[in-house]
Amino acid sequence: MSDVVEKTLTALPSLLSLDSQPGSAKLSSSSKLGHLIRGITELTSKHEEEKLIQSELSSIKEQVSSPNATMRQMKELMVRTIYCEMLGYEASFSYIHAIKLAQQGNVLEKRVGYLAVSLFLNESHELLLLLVNTVLKDLQSTNLIEVCMALTVVSQMFPKDMIPAILPLVEEKLNHPKEIIRRKAVLALYKFYLIAPNQVQHIHNKFRKALCDKDPGVMSASLHIYFQLIQENPEGYKDLTASFVTILKQVVGGKLPMDFNYHSVPAPWVQMQLLRILSLLGKNDQSMSEIMYEVLDESLRRAEMNHNITYAILYECVKCIYTIHPKSDLLEKAAKCIGNFVLSRKINLKYLGLKALTYVVQQDPKLALQHQMTIIECLDHPDFIIKRETLELLFRITNGQNVTVIVEKMLDFLRTSEDDYTTTDLVGKVAELAEKYAPDNEWFIETMNTVFSIGGDMMLPDIPNSFLKLLSEGFDSVEEDWKLRLFAVNSYVSLLQGEPSKLPQRFLQVICWVLGEYSHLREDLEPDIVLRLLAKLLDMKSSSIETKSWVLMAMTKLCSGGTATSAAQEVSETYSSSLDTMLRQRAHELQYLSQNLELQARVLPRNDYPKLVEVDSSLSFLDGFVSEALAAGAAPYKPPHQRQEELSRSKALSLEPYGLSLPISMSSCSIAERQSPTLLSISSGLSGDSTDLSHKGGSTTLKLDGVKRVWGREGYLIQKEPVEEAAQVEDPSPLQSPSHQGDGDVSHSKTSTSTPTPECDQEKQQLASSLFVGLSSQSSMGKSEPTPQRFRRKAKGPSTPSTTSETTSNQLVSPSTAVDNLLCNNLLDSSITSELDVSSTQLSEGFTTANGPCDAELELTDSDMKGSDPAVKGGDDQEVAADPAPHEDPNRHKDLCLTSHLPAELSGLFHSEITPVCTNQSLDVSACHVHKEDSLVLVVFIANSTNSAIRQLLVQIISEELEVSCVCDSPVEEVRSHGVAVCHYSLTVKRPSVHFELVGIVSYQLPAETPQTVQFSYKLPLTSFIRPLTVSTEEYGTLWLAFSHDTKQNLTLMSDDQQPLVATLNVLKKKLLLHVVEIIGEEGIVACRLLQDQPCLMHCRVHAGMLAVWLRSSVADLPDCLLYHCQRALQEH
Repeated sequence: MSDVVEKTLTALPSLLSLDSQPGSAKLSSSSKLGHLIRGITELTSKHEEEKLIQSELSSIKEQVSSPNATMRQMKELMVRTIYCEMLGYEASFSYIHAIKLAQQGNVLEKRVGYLAVSLFLNESHELLLLLVNTVLKDLQSTNLIEVCMALTVVSQMFPKDMIPAILPLVEEKLNHPKEIIRRKAVLALYKFYLIAPNQVQHIHNKFRKALCDKDPGVMSASLHIYFQLIQENPEGYKDLTASFVTILKQVVGGKLPMDFNYHSVPAPWVQMQLLRILSLLGKNDQSMSEIMYEVLDESLRRAEMNHNITYAILYECVKCIYTIHPKSDLLEKAAKCIGNFVLSRKINLKYLGLKALTYVVQQDPKLALQHQMTIIECLDHPDFIIKRETLELLFRITNGQNVTVIVEKMLDFLRTSEDDYTTTDLVGKVAELAEKYAPDNEWFIETMNTVFSIGGDMMLPDIPNSFLKLLSEGFDSVEEDWKLRLFAVNSYVSLLQGEPSKLPQRFLQVICWVLGEYSHLREDLEPDIVLRLLAKLLDMKSSSIETKSWVLMAMTKLCSGGTATSAAQEVSETYSSSLDTMLRQRAHELQYLSQNLELQARVLPRNDYPKLVEVDSSLSFLDGFVSEALAAGAAPYKPPHQRQEELSRSKALSLEPYGLSLPISMSSCSIAERQSPTLLSISSGLSGDSTDLSHKGGSTTLKLDGVKRVWGREGYLIQKEPVEEAAQVEDPSPLQSPSHQGDGDVSHSKTSTSTPTPECDQEKQQLASSLFVGLSSQSSMGKSEPTPQRFRRKAKGPSTPSTTSETTSNQLVSPSTAVDNLLCNNLLDSSITSELDVSSTQLSEGFTTANGPCDAELELTDSDMKGSDPAVKGGDDQEVAADPAPHEDPNRHKDLCLTSHLPAELSGLFHSEITPVCTNQSLDVSACHVHKEDSLVLVVFIANSTNSAIRQLLVQIISEELEVSCVCDSPVEEVRSHGVAVCHYSLTVKRPSVHFELVGIVSYQLPAETPQTVQFSYKLPLTSFIRPLTVSTEEYGTLWLAFSHDTKQNLTLMSDDQQPLVATLNVLKKKLLLHVVEIIGEEGIVACRLLQDQPCLMHCRVHAGMLAVWLRSSVADLPDCLLYHCQRALQEH
C-alpha cells in the first residue's frame, strides 16, 4: 500500500502543478497535501479520519479567510479542499473562494479553480451566476488554455438560463483553427441541446459542417448530437444516410489516425455510434437499408478479434441488421453470431447473446428454437443476471400454449429474488401475461393471487387497478363474467378465513373491493360472515390506514339491514372519532348509509353491469364559470409547456424582499382579512367553518420513521456478499463456426459442469417442448400472429355523434365513491362507545385552578379515574392473571385504606380513583394520579400480602411520551409483612398524545427465593395534563398570530339550550378545564395550557347548526389531540 501512495504523491505535482519550480518532480514530505494523504492512509478507523478531516477543514477555512493569502497559496488550499470533498466531507465555505480563484488567478491557478468549481457546484447552484462573466471573458481570450477551460465548464454545469448569453461565442468557436476548440464547442452545443433544445434549433446547419470536419475528433463529437436528432425525427435526416455509411467505411477500413484505435480496433466507439444511427435511418425503409448492406457485411467480417470491444461492435451490428429491412445472407451471419454468443462459456458473452436473442426473437421467433436447450440450461444458471435475462426472453416468446409453464418459471424466480427492481418488473410482466393468455378462470385468479402476494406493496398501482377494472367492466360473455367473479369471491373468502395478516396491504385492498362488490353472487354466503371477516382486518396491527378505508367502504356496500346493521354500527362508532380524516369520513358514511337503505341503494347501486355514462371530456359545462371568472379578472389558462417556457425566461434570483411569513393553513386568506380572532371580526376564510383538516404545520424536521437506512457517512451500509466471477478464459471469435472450436472446448474442460444424466436430459426435453410450443408455426421473419386473448374487455356502447363526450364505467375501483361529496357533514353527534369503561368522579369544591376557584364541580373524563389494562407480566415477560386471590373479596374497597398512605403534601389535593394494576400471590400494586396546579403526580402503592418482608424492592416507570422523575426523598427498599410502600413520580409531557401509557417494572425478592419481576401498565388521558390558561383578549390575539400548528373541525352544538354556544363551551370548561376568555354573539375564544406552560388556543363559531372549531398551538400534534377530547366530551354529555 505504501508503494502505491508514494507513486501517487510523486505524480501529484505534475498533475496539479503544485510546485511551479523547475525540476520539482516529487511531492516533498513537508507538503501539506502529502502530509494529509499520508496521515489518512495511516488511520485505522472512520472516526479518526473524520476527526482529522474536520481539523484540516478548520485550518483551511482559517487560511482562505486570511486577507494575506496569495493566489499560489489559495491554489494549494483548493487542492486540499478538493481532496476532503472527494472523501465526502462538506466544505461549502470554500465554494466562493474557488470561483475567485477561477476569476483572478493565472492559467495554472485558473485551472485548479475551474476544477474545484466543476466538482463543488451543480447546474442549479446559485453561485454559478458569479461565474458567467468569467466564462464570457475566457471565451474571448486569445489563450487557448483559457478558452478550453471555459468550454469545458460550459459543457459540464452551465446554468440553463444563461445559455443565450454565451451561445454566440460558442458558435464562433465552431470555426476556430484549432481542432480541440472546435471539438469542445461541439460538445458544449450538445449539452445545450440536451437541456434547452429550442435554443439551438437555428444552428443545425452548423452541425452538418461539424460532421464533415477534417478532424476525426470533431466528427465523432457531432455524432452525439445527430443521434439525438435522428431519434426524434428520422425522416428529416434520411439525406445524410450516405454520409454516415461513408464515414463508417473509412473507420472500418482503418483510415483514421492510430490515436483512435483501441486494442488494434479502429475507433470502436465511433463504429457503435454510427451503427445505432444507421439502424434508426434504415428502419422500415428498404432504399436506405440497401445502402447499408455492404458496410454492415464488412463490419461483421472485420470484427474477428477475441476482445470485449469487438463483441460490443458485433452486438450493435446484429441489432442493426435485425432492425433495418432484412437481407437473407446478413440475417444468417447475424444468427450465427448470436449462436456463438449464447453457446459461449463466458458469462458476459452468454448474457450478450441472450440480450441479442431477446431483441431479435420478435422478428425471428424460430431463432429461439435453435438454442432451446441452451435457454433451458440458462434457467438454472447460478448467475442472477443470466436467469433474469432468460426470463425476459421467455416473456417475448409467450403465447397461449406455453403461458402456464413460462409464468410458473417467472413465479419461481420471484419467490427467491431479493432485488426490488426485478420483483417490480417481473410482477408486471406476469400480470400482463395472465390477463392476455389465461387458459381458464381458476388459473387466472390463482396466478393474480400469487402476483399480489409476491409483489406486495412494491408492485406498481396499475396492476391491481387493471385487475379490478377487468372484473368491473366484464367481458363479451355474461357467463364468463359470473364465473370469474364467483371464483374470485370464493378464493378471497378462503384467504380471509386463513391468515390474512401475512397478506400485503394492496392485496387486502383488492380483496375488500371484490367482496364488497360481488360477494352477493355466492348465495350461501351471508353478509354477516363477510362483515366479520372484514372486521378482523380492522383489528390487525399491520393494517394501514388506507387498507382500513377500503375495509370500511366494503362494509358500507354489504350493510343490508338486520344483524349486519348492528355490526356496522359497532365498527362505525369505533372509527367515527379517529384522528385520521379519511377513516372518520368512511365511518360516518358506514353509519349513515347502514341506517338509510334507500339512500344506500341510490348511492351504491348493486349492478353486475354498471350503467355507462357519457363523460364530457371537454368540460363544456364549465364554460359559464370560466367566462365569469375571466370577466372578473382571473388569469387565463396556460398549457404546461408555456408555463415552463415563461419560467425559464424569468430571472434566476428574486431580488424582491420576502413577504410576511404566514402559517400554511392561512395561505388562502388575503393579508387584509388576516385579523386576530380576538377582534371577533374574522372573515369566513378564517372562521373555522371548513370541515377539512388544514395542512399540519407540524415539526419541520424530516420524519424518517420506518424508512430503511441504507446510506450513511461511511457509505453504503448494507454490504452484499460479492459473487465470485468465473475464471476469464478466452473464447474463440463468435464468427467462427462450432466445428473450429475444438481446441477451445478442451481448454474449458476443467470448468465445465458434470455430464447430465439421461433422466435430466429427458426432463429438459420435456420442458423445452412446453416452453417453445407454438414457435415453429410462426414465420421466420416478421412479428408472430397475434394470439386470441381470453379476457377481452366488453366493447363500449355505440359512440354518440358528439365528439366531446366519451363513454366510461361508472363503477369506481377505489375506496373513494360518490358518497364522498354526498355526506358533507360529519355526524359527530352519534353515540360512540368509549374506549375505556370509566366512571366520572367530581372534583371537590376546594380545588383551585389557574382561573380561580371553580364555581361548578368539574369532571374528569376517559380513564382519568382509572388505570388501564390490569393484565400483568411476570418475570421473563410471563403474563400473570390480575384476578384477586380466591380468599379475597373482589368487591372490597381498598381506596379508603390506601388513601391514608398518600404523602402528606399530596393528601389535601384531588386524586383519581386508586386502581389495582397488578396482583399476584406476593404483592398488590395499585396506582392513582394526583392533580397539582403545575404538575401531575403518579402515586404507586405496593402492598405486601405475605407473612414475610419483601426486600430489594425497586420500581421503574418508563414512558416514550412522558418524562418521569422520582420525587421520593429516598427509595423504598423493604416492605414489611402486610405493609404498604408508596412511590410517587412527577410526570411531564415530552410529546402530545391522545393517551399516554406508562409501563412499570417492580422487582423484589422474598426470603430464601430468587428475585422476581412483575410488569404493569397505566394509561393517562391528555386531559390530565390540561390546565386553564388565564389571558386577556389582547394577549390571546398576540399568541394566536405567533402559533403555526393548527387544525379545524366541526363539532356537535348543544342545541337543546337557548344559548347553544355558551352551553357547549361550559361543557368543555367543566370536562376539559378550559378557560373561556370571551364570548361575543356567535363567536367565542378559549385558552388552556399543557403542563408545563405550553399554550393552546381555540376559536369557536356557530355555523350551520354546528360548532366550527379552530385550534392553534406552538406544539405540534397538540391541536389534534385536544380536538379528539373535545369531541368525546361533547358526545358523552
